[in-house]
Amino acid sequence: MYTEKVVDYFMNPRNAGKMDDANAIGEVGNPRCGDVMKIYLKINDQEVIEDIKFETFGCAAAIATSSMITEMVKGKTITEALKINNKDVAEALGGLPPAKLHCSLLAQEGIEAAVADYFIRKTGKAPEGFKANATCTACGGSCGGDAGHDHEEEEETFVSEDHRAAE
Repeated sequence: MYTEKVVDYFMNPRNAGKMDDANAIGEVGNPRCGDVMKIYLKINDQEVIEDIKFETFGCAAAIATSSMITEMVKGKTITEALKINNKDVAEALGGLPPAKLHCSLLAQEGIEAAVADYFIRKTGKAPEGFKANATCTACGGSCGGDAGHDHEEEEETFVSEDHRAAE
């Protein structure tokens, strides 16, 4: 079901944890499947992402995509980071099952929400078209089941990146 790379990024998440000195935080979630992703960024004066961390509550794909996006944007400018989309994340992991593609969208939206938060903190408003700390557009409760993913699928949840929740 999952590629070796997805399993690796799930079992050995990169850049996992909270960042106390972040100057941008994005939180996105998918209320239908329960995935919640929080992205912490440390952005310098040249708008380069110097450091990034994540905390994700969700399935293996959600954790793997969170981990992958951190590697993909670290060291990039905000402009470069915003060019990375969910398909890029899924491809970097060697693909995701169709029912899990919404997890890669969470990764993209997490970066977008963090960047919006950065500008809100810096200028008092988000750039046009950005939503800070938004609900996932993959379904967000409004797709009516037509977005290409299964709302009824039971997903494995996790208390943290390395502790499974009790059944």
